[in-house]
Amino acid sequence: MSTLKLGLVYCSLIFNVLFVYKYLHGSHDLVDQKWSKSAAGEAEAVAAVSCSGHGRAYVDGIISGDGKPVCECNACFTGLDCSQSVPGCILDADSGNPIYLEPYWMQHAASTAIVLSGWHRMGYEYDDGSLISKELHSEIFKLHDIVKNVNTTGRYLIFGAGSTQLLGAAVHSLSLESSQPAKVVASVPYYPVYKSQTELLDSTMYKFMGDTSLQNKSDSSTNFIEFVTSPNNPDGQLKKAVLEGSNKIHDLAYYWPHYSPIVAPVDEDIAIFTLSKLTGHAGSRFGWALIKDKAVYERMVKYMDLNTYGVARETQLRALKLLQHVVQGRGNDLFEFGYGTMKRRWELLSKTLEASQRFSVQHLSSQYCTFLDSYRTPSPAFAWIKCEQEDDEECSKVVLGEAKVIGRAGSLFGAGNGYVRISLTDSQDHFNNLLNRMKKLVSQERTQSGTRLHFDTTANKTWDVEYQNMGVDQEMQGSLDGKTSVAVHLQAAITFAAT
Repeated sequence: MSTLKLGLVYCSLIFNVLFVYKYLHGSHDLVDQKWSKSAAGEAEAVAAVSCSGHGRAYVDGIISGDGKPVCECNACFTGLDCSQSVPGCILDADSGNPIYLEPYWMQHAASTAIVLSGWHRMGYEYDDGSLISKELHSEIFKLHDIVKNVNTTGRYLIFGAGSTQLLGAAVHSLSLESSQPAKVVASVPYYPVYKSQTELLDSTMYKFMGDTSLQNKSDSSTNFIEFVTSPNNPDGQLKKAVLEGSNKIHDLAYYWPHYSPIVAPVDEDIAIFTLSKLTGHAGSRFGWALIKDKAVYERMVKYMDLNTYGVARETQLRALKLLQHVVQGRGNDLFEFGYGTMKRRWELLSKTLEASQRFSVQHLSSQYCTFLDSYRTPSPAFAWIKCEQEDDEECSKVVLGEAKVIGRAGSLFGAGNGYVRISLTDSQDHFNNLLNRMKKLVSQERTQSGTRLHFDTTANKTWDVEYQNMGVDQEMQGSLDGKTSVAVHLQAAITFAAT
């Protein structure tokens, strides 16, 4: 009996020693190592909700009464599973929401998913006291070295909550270089945020003055801050600075192979990029700036520290995971998907509008792309549409009234109301709907005007051709009495009548 008691005492001692050792040397192991399985299972279950292919369910979305995630439907679809289309709905094409890249990330779900613990980086700074992830810093430089869209040599890197915050920080920093208030300018058509954010901050140190071309370029005493957007938003044109000697902020949000030929690395003092246009993750609110001058960099850092004290650790982790995926594939998969999608959309919409005499769209020339090692045409994020008829004084109202499409009015870009910007970057459902409405709009134009072609022949026959644009390419070739050949290219349904 005493032997049994002694054995129990020894067992108790051994157990306690092991417990103390576990507590002192491996307390983190006491956490249930299966905690991530539940989170991953929840995410996969929500992702498996099909929503009929016309919507998406999210982990942080609305939950129904029976505890199931509710589908969030694409534009002009409704119902519990998004299976019901809504004919005649208003289609919002104002926003540059980059949802077109969603299918790409669904194809690469395993390599880009992240799971966050409840205790992930709870402090303000990283362990070195900084606000920037060193790994993310490294991946950004690797990516630019692959794409060669900007010179990174000797540059300082700063992160922001999207490019909008960085634009404000850059203006503030550059305005401190002169005792006189700075004049902030941009070439028309310009991105509306340049004007709206500058006016919102209402600083005595700088003021938005509008179109660059209207400024007195010979006034060397004026401190100009010039926004240079390339490719330009809204028209996709590659731009260069207009004012010599001015402080320049290069907004390169769309200078990626999805949208533009990479003609050369941009080598400027301030170059700003955003994750939203690169990967499509607009909701993560992450951007970065490459800055040449140390003093400008330090002033921007101070601005960011006081404004938001850095970018959320969760955002930086997600950006890191995404960019690691892009860099690992040297950008080929992402850029091939992005360029292919935007190229097809641009070709379809521009071809539709080419058949119109009422509407025109911007012309973009082919250029040699160093990344693709070939000549290519731009594949812009937006269609910059002009209403050509004098009666159509406000183009955005014409498109809204007749096609039920919301676009952004040209006046917001410093251009006239005769222009409207239409976004091409939303979901495939959204683009299909947009394209069909624009085709119908052009078709109605041709139907209303009508076309009657008369061909007189030696046989004294007249052929009348009435057509309307049906969105289908057809070719009519006829031989009259074996002497006259007629070839007419129509997007039409063709009716022949001989008299």
